[in-house]
Amino acid sequence: MEVSYKWLQEYIDLSESPEEVGKLLTSTGLEVEGIEKVEAIPGGLEGVVIGEVLTCTKHPDADKLSLTTVDVGADQPLPIVCGAPNVAAGQKVVVALVGATLHPSSTGEKPAEPFQIKKAKIRGAASEGMICAEDEIGLGTSHAGIMMLDTDLPNGTPAARYFNLEADYQIAIGLTPNRIDAASHYGTARDLKAVLNRPLRLPSIDTFAVDNTNLTVEVRIDNLEACPRYTGLTISGLTIGESPDWLKQRLISIGLNPINNVVDVTNYVCHDLGQPLHAYDADKIAGKQVIVKTLPAGTTFVTLDGVERKLTATDLMVCDAEKPMCIAGVFGGQQSGVSAQTTRIFLEAAYFSPISVRKTAQHHGLKTDSSFRFERGTDPNMPLFALKRAALLIQDVAGGVVSSDVTDLYPTPIEPFRVPVRFRNIDRLIGIQIERSEILRILNALDIEAAEMTEDGFLAIVPPYRVDVTREADVIEEILRIYGLDNVPLSKNLSADTLSEFPKTDPDQWQGRIGQLMAANGFYETLTLSLTRPTYHNAIRSSLPGTDVTLLNPLSDELSVMRQTLLFSTLETLVYNLNRRQKDLKLFEFGKVYHQATTEDGSKKYVEQMRLSLAIMGNQESESWLQKGRPVAYHDLATAVQRVLNLFRIKSVETQPADATLFQYGLTYVVNKKPIVSLGLVHPKLTKLVDLKQPVYYADFDWQALLKLTRSEKARYEEVSRFPEVRRDLSLVIDKTVTFEQISKLARQTERKLLRFINVFDVYEGENLGAEKKSYSVSFMLQDSSQTLTDTTIDKTMQRLMAAFEKELGAVIRK
Repeated sequence: MEVSYKWLQEYIDLSESPEEVGKLLTSTGLEVEGIEKVEAIPGGLEGVVIGEVLTCTKHPDADKLSLTTVDVGADQPLPIVCGAPNVAAGQKVVVALVGATLHPSSTGEKPAEPFQIKKAKIRGAASEGMICAEDEIGLGTSHAGIMMLDTDLPNGTPAARYFNLEADYQIAIGLTPNRIDAASHYGTARDLKAVLNRPLRLPSIDTFAVDNTNLTVEVRIDNLEACPRYTGLTISGLTIGESPDWLKQRLISIGLNPINNVVDVTNYVCHDLGQPLHAYDADKIAGKQVIVKTLPAGTTFVTLDGVERKLTATDLMVCDAEKPMCIAGVFGGQQSGVSAQTTRIFLEAAYFSPISVRKTAQHHGLKTDSSFRFERGTDPNMPLFALKRAALLIQDVAGGVVSSDVTDLYPTPIEPFRVPVRFRNIDRLIGIQIERSEILRILNALDIEAAEMTEDGFLAIVPPYRVDVTREADVIEEILRIYGLDNVPLSKNLSADTLSEFPKTDPDQWQGRIGQLMAANGFYETLTLSLTRPTYHNAIRSSLPGTDVTLLNPLSDELSVMRQTLLFSTLETLVYNLNRRQKDLKLFEFGKVYHQATTEDGSKKYVEQMRLSLAIMGNQESESWLQKGRPVAYHDLATAVQRVLNLFRIKSVETQPADATLFQYGLTYVVNKKPIVSLGLVHPKLTKLVDLKQPVYYADFDWQALLKLTRSEKARYEEVSRFPEVRRDLSLVIDKTVTFEQISKLARQTERKLLRFINVFDVYEGENLGAEKKSYSVSFMLQDSSQTLTDTTIDKTMQRLMAAFEKELGAVIRK
């Protein structure tokens, strides 16, 4: 919600700066999220003042220029060269001083460029300023001559003050849902009144009068539950047009666009008093009747935005004798709104039930300034005042006369809340004892009456616009927020030892870092339901850690158990995208899995675990003129998994075959005998369950186990060796059962000092090798950080490696 600083000053005297007002509002619970300067015109005429032309003579070297001296309130008059034909001595003029930046009016399609005033010499004459025309300072489009002012203001007065263009400040308030009473300038000023202990000024409606009764509109409420109060009147003889500058500036200061004078007044009063209003074209009201009622479900209605909507049986409508005109409290209709041809209006101010408006607004997906207030609870005592206030403003900006008596249907007034309060509870909940006189002052400033006063307490009579103050604790909270949380000292018993410590490992922080890593590598994050089908679990029952958590009252069989793995949620997401021709996918998800476990005593307990899943499908590299599309492979997923492990600084892992129930092939990485991630190609029988025909590579992390492996030490720097690396290659014929992991592990055990890197760059299987044999071509990178390696050292190292491969793995070294 945005409020205007200058608008607030109409309700309460404020000597405090906008920043100080922001701090005061935040201390009362109206948290200020930002303060922004708002200028009526660009630049706000900063550096532009009122001056007086003292002398004016023709320029000796230019027929169309004049030499002037201008008093701008400084010690000495300024010499200014002026080209306007109407400049003369004795005039009051607008002067832009040296250093001022002017923002001229645009006369064509392109916006005019701002320019800065500088000292200059024009045809040899000094010029220290500029006497301005209206287009040169952005106040109009005329360039016929300089502006001549009729004013007694002293020379040097800022021109913004003369033109009433002083800067305003837009204060953005993060309004919480319970504080709808503050959703207006009047409501915000009420809090300032209480905290500053200053009087509040309400606009006067004493001049309101009914001029005649020539246009009477009959009003009837058929649904008093949804509309407890309805007020209205008619105004005739209007001229619809542009609003005056003051009204447009008020709306612009809070981010609203002016529309026309009548609609602008209704918007102004809504943000001024917190009471939404609506104006109908009176000549479009059939039968001169207004009926507040519901209509049969399915009735169509076209709103102001041109959208045809189907009404529900609970939608409260404002109708005439033939048709609906407005969704009550939410949105007006296209056929009854105010237009440029309107000369007579029916003006409405009402109190609609918050429940009714909330249901309607949510059903139709409509969020308006009106529904925002009505659905949270407006002041039922405000409609009549706001109606008369709006009528006076409309007459002021659009002319016209009030042409009917005021209709005010309010058969059952809404009573104030009556809340018993005890002083001992005030002291207990606040933590200190506040003077009774200060408590009563605060309550009185908040329009809360303290009745039936005793030594023990009182009865708080809370006005109905405070829909959030219905309990004793609410009243105490009101006292505290105005008294000031900062004025309540900390307890002597509170010490640093009693404060909670931040966790050494912050799961949310790590989750954010992993999310950034995955997004940077082309992965998209998904968020899926925790409910799934029992048939999925039945397909992998042998791999599950416990029994299913079954819902007692499921919506359907497809959503009847809590998931025990993220796999099937991920597969369903892949299918959904594939069916929409999105076949190249990289996904990751943080999600919880659930199961029932059996304890040692035979009882059941529920277990909830956080997991991280990765999945890739389709092409790793898209097809282009440079290359053909390359399908994703196991090592693409393994690379992504390794990046996650690198972020956690996990350098060494042991591997074992992945669960064959889940994966056609893959690995499980183990650290400290604890599995942390399983990855591989999802078994085709599982992808078939979700009707997915493409291969999917999937990784499943145990998130809690991963977090326990986090390391807090700082990154360490290792000097880059000045000596060159040496590469040697070997071709090993080994059994098919031997993995590269075994080769790598044995090599590092055999040579710990010089071996820097080992890589397999070719794999071959063929009949000439023999049955159950394969050939690995492996490269070894050797380096000594203290000296250049010699051939003798290299040969000895490679001999040790070959001997180890032959002895431990039964390898045959191919020459």
